[in-house]
Amino acid sequence: MAALMTIELRELHFHAFHGLYPEERKTGNEFRVALEVDYLPPEEVITQINETLNYASLYVIVESAMRKPVDLLETLVMQITDSIHTNFPQATRIKISLHKLHPPIVGFNGEVGVVYEKNY
Repeated sequence: MAALMTIELRELHFHAFHGLYPEERKTGNEFRVALEVDYLPPEEVITQINETLNYASLYVIVESAMRKPVDLLETLVMQITDSIHTNFPQATRIKISLHKLHPPIVGFNGEVGVVYEKNY
């Protein structure tokens, strides 16, 4: 049976300007992101960065997308997933969760979010 490696980035925090409402685009909001990317590792023990998925490069992809405002969280997670797979075609599964920590909903106490998972 083939081995599977998962690279995880957890508890990433960003101040960004995603949302449908003008005030969200003006003042922004706090977001939390978690990412899992699976791939089939080589049979030998990994000793070089080019034999794995560089988590710093994955972070740059997420961070770059977070700087480009979009209306919907769903759009954002799908764009991030596509960008990761374009840069790392060896990825077999990408799962991302994105939460808006202070949604502009009157009387709402909590956070909202989306989780998107895609298998290749």
